[in-house]
Amino acid sequence: MSGLAARLPFGLPVRWFQALRAKFGARPQADFDALPVRVHGTEFTRTTAAPVHVKGFDQPLVWVTFGLLMIGLVMVYSASIALPDNPRTGGHYSSTYFLFRHTVSLIVAFIAAVIAFQIPLNTWERIGPWVFVVSIALLIVVLIPYVGKTINGARRWISLGFMNFQPSELAKWGVLLYAANYMVRKMEIKEQFFAAVLPMAAAVAVVGGLLLVEPDMGAFMVIAVIAMGILFLGGVNARMFLVMSFLIAGVFVLIIATSEWRRERIFAYLDPWSATNAIGKGYQLTHSLIAIGRGEIFGVGLGGSVEKLHWLPEAHTDFLLAVIGEEFGFVGLVLIIGLFMWLTRRIMYIGRQAIAMDRVFAGLVAQGVGIWVGFQSFINIGVNLGALPTKGLTLPLMSYGGSAILLNLVAIAVVLRVDFENRVLMHGGRL
Repeated sequence: MSGLAARLPFGLPVRWFQALRAKFGARPQADFDALPVRVHGTEFTRTTAAPVHVKGFDQPLVWVTFGLLMIGLVMVYSASIALPDNPRTGGHYSSTYFLFRHTVSLIVAFIAAVIAFQIPLNTWERIGPWVFVVSIALLIVVLIPYVGKTINGARRWISLGFMNFQPSELAKWGVLLYAANYMVRKMEIKEQFFAAVLPMAAAVAVVGGLLLVEPDMGAFMVIAVIAMGILFLGGVNARMFLVMSFLIAGVFVLIIATSEWRRERIFAYLDPWSATNAIGKGYQLTHSLIAIGRGEIFGVGLGGSVEKLHWLPEAHTDFLLAVIGEEFGFVGLVLIIGLFMWLTRRIMYIGRQAIAMDRVFAGLVAQGVGIWVGFQSFINIGVNLGALPTKGLTLPLMSYGGSAILLNLVAIAVVLRVDFENRVLMHGGRL
């Protein structure tokens, strides 16, 4: 092209225009659509795992979780504000003691959740059995004298200074990962009872035995339900599941029948208002019912609870819902129950979506978290309402307890990771 012909209408050289377009203009669409093919030597064209616009996660799930955490923070402060005046505590606590520790636990849990979200599910699949082994080791360590911390006759905690770590919470997560990994490995023999079920049953029995020594029967119940739920969702047939259910139920009946103080709890649950039980094993239940009844429809208002003033023991942990019922009434209880129902359903949906995409491990992990959150919240709500016997299980995401909050948020973060990977694959990306 001659010099005159290679000019634009305004007299500018074409090469100037091409240089400006290369510097400031958009890249050709072909560059973005290029396949990762060998150009020459060892060079490959640039490619990405997934388009930027599909890298999202389930925002409603995040906001509902955040809402439960914030409601829990406020209610823990409300339920524990009068503890400094309690003669049982000896005036060792300030009015903001539990608020401060709960806030620290939330910060630590949030950092751990962010880290957990960055870990791909295939990595969790590889390390799942090792998490299970570590949880068993910590369950043994907590039973060692002068290592495990004893509170009210139960040795369940390891002091870390800024928080008390409860190995049983890690055991829930470890069993969940191990069960999901186990079902993926045993997929071809899942119809054979002895080959598919007995090894998993033995693993749960080891964990359950260590938990009963602490003792912590509530955590054992949650772990057993998680394991059974994952086995069922993983494809174990209905007859095998019924056999397992009857065996587990028989084990729990035998445990209660051979323990005097557990039998007394059952009798107190059946008749909490008797003269003996009302001031004994049924004391917490009766005062929980009094608190909820006093709240009526709309409650007495935030901070107006009377039962938290040294009447209702452990109001900031196991019986936090009773304080919510007293201060916010029937409306507050329905709101909390509705949020947990929505949260459980959403998590189960994410797991089902992953299984539909042939991501069995990811789907079972998400559904296991749904079983964990749903069942534990069901037990805690049932205990507070008098529908179930008293059991030392906290309300997920809300009750005071550093290790429980930590593992709850890690589990939710992994569910969000499952949803993130689902979205990437649905939009044609690669993991």
